[in-house]
Amino acid sequence: MIRYIVQRLIGMIVVMFLVVTIVFIIVRVTPGDPAAVMLGPDATPADIAALRSQLGLDQPLILQYVYYIGNLLKGDLGRSIFLNQPVLSALSDRAEPTFFLTLFSIIIACVVALPVGIYAAYRRGSLVDQVATALAMFAASIPSFWLGLLLIQFFAVRQGWFPVSGYGGPDAGFLDRMWHLCLPAIALGLVSSALILRFTRASMLDVLGDDYVRTARAKGLDERRVVLRHALKNALIPIITVIGLTMAVLISGAVVTETVFGLPGVGNLVVSAVLRRDYPVIQGALLVIAALYVLINFAIDMLYLLVDPRVRY
Repeated sequence: MIRYIVQRLIGMIVVMFLVVTIVFIIVRVTPGDPAAVMLGPDATPADIAALRSQLGLDQPLILQYVYYIGNLLKGDLGRSIFLNQPVLSALSDRAEPTFFLTLFSIIIACVVALPVGIYAAYRRGSLVDQVATALAMFAASIPSFWLGLLLIQFFAVRQGWFPVSGYGGPDAGFLDRMWHLCLPAIALGLVSSALILRFTRASMLDVLGDDYVRTARAKGLDERRVVLRHALKNALIPIITVIGLTMAVLISGAVVTETVFGLPGVGNLVVSAVLRRDYPVIQGALLVIAALYVLINFAIDMLYLLVDPRVRY
């Protein structure tokens, strides 16, 4: 067990190093000069060169990379070119909307997908199963931003039940800010529920026909207990895996949804940074997202031990 954890930690370090290197190279070779963007179209070449020197962008690429890695080892993600504040501070200021949007979305996805997937597998071939499978396929093909626009049009514009966009004013309370997250969370949660529903149904179908399930029924156990305690418990590993991966995808994939709903989250920050060629913010945000993705996968592997004692690493 200890050996496996050490191996995984070493693998995580290697993955993060590759992510840092690839992101650093990509943002540098992408067309666009942050100094020219900051100074505007009327800037002279001399002004642009002076600002590039001030920002350290005139240094050789390998030297910039060495400086960046050195700062990372000290826990410094750099300083935003446009926001004029540390990248870590900029990310933390915008972490709340993204965190709660991801949390509410995964809760909605699980509340919708798990019961429907379990019941569809239990009633395999029935009308309920066919409708659930069709709706899952349909939801998987819907872009979350398009569904978000439909929700805005109907529930916010026509009915007036929810805010159209934003995250509340500067003096908005916690409940008011959470109310602004309802529509984007529903949009992301419904789209994400499709994959969880299909995996839940498939995993339950694999175990409902096993010998121990038939034995439990032959002993006269209650059908609900057979399905939820015996079958579901042994089908949890694939379900946990897909829920964890969905959560990781939601953290990194809420960029478009945050832009549609005007949420001041990490996704919106990344979009602004890309348009402005704000290298430190792009690198810092992608590094944090990659770290969360790796940690979520590690946590999933650790949960396997709690769900199934037969799993040994």
